[in-house]
Amino acid sequence: MTTGDYTVLGLETSCDETAAAVVRRRADGSVEVLSSVVASQDEHKPFGGVVPEIAARGHVRTIDAIACAALDQAGTGFEGLNGVAATAGPGLVGGVMVGLSFGKAVALARALPLVAVNHLEGHALSARLGAQADYPFLLLLVSGGHCQLLEVRGVGDMTRLGSTIDDAAGEAFDKTAKALGLGYPGGPALERLAASGDAAKVPMPRALLGRKGFDFSFSGLKTVAARAAEAALTDQDKADVAASVQAAIARQLTERSERAMADYAERHSHRLFVVAGGVAANQTVRRSLMEACARQGFDFVAPPIQYCTDNAAMIALAGAERLARGLTSGLDARARPRWPLDEATALSDPLYATGRKGAKA
Repeated sequence: MTTGDYTVLGLETSCDETAAAVVRRRADGSVEVLSSVVASQDEHKPFGGVVPEIAARGHVRTIDAIACAALDQAGTGFEGLNGVAATAGPGLVGGVMVGLSFGKAVALARALPLVAVNHLEGHALSARLGAQADYPFLLLLVSGGHCQLLEVRGVGDMTRLGSTIDDAAGEAFDKTAKALGLGYPGGPALERLAASGDAAKVPMPRALLGRKGFDFSFSGLKTVAARAAEAALTDQDKADVAASVQAAIARQLTERSERAMADYAERHSHRLFVVAGGVAANQTVRRSLMEACARQGFDFVAPPIQYCTDNAAMIALAGAERLARGLTSGLDARARPRWPLDEATALSDPLYATGRKGAKA
């Protein structure tokens, strides 16, 4: 690892947020977020989900202004940068191409090193934006598109312990919210509605109780939740469905994570559990996981709320961590719709068929 401070411009365009940030990683490993700008796209609300073509065109319109705003807020300008990092996947490939192409242009024009970042690695490191999180640690990465448990030993050194065999937890939140007529994005709206509901009112299934390992499954829960939403006639009925679904998701995440903690503790004396990704912002999920950590003797760390959902600060941090290790990318780096953190395991023991786009998880 090389010494010195690294100030990096990060770019994130993998879904419907156009984001740019400037992060400084100091020689002692501490992190300072100098700026973080996120522009969300409202154009998707009428469709109840992200439309890839609309998202890509939105990134093209806004990325230049967002990047300039991040540099202005940071007070660094391009001349104060040591590198530029851009999400190269996984995600909606049209949007990924916009951010990655912009990053390549900056790198070429300013003679800066480029780091093509795995979006999931950004989430994996995001807890370090708000607290010290020394390696190794056990990670629950849980978002709209991903739900997996990983052993994180360092940058680019992660092993998948378990993953969802069907749908992600964030998708279950969003689809239930849509069925309840809560609009998009659904997760935060469902959490607000659940605050006035009875979590014990609507029975929800408990998946994979007899299955060994640390995998997840949310497809059955989604089906039951959709039926319950159709039957909900009053506002209180809807609140009860929301609370019951939220509790069921938190319960499964906690049960599988706690099982992974017990296994992890047999191999490591450093017992740190990190939860990251958009679902990590849900307070019911956080509380349940914190209680599990207390039972298992693990320290608990989660990113600040603003860095749970997609943002560029986590991409800039991942880029700075890689630059500190001398890891850079060529201008021929490609956008990848699929890019598992543990690619070797994803290829040798796939939970999904790899297909022409590559291994998924």
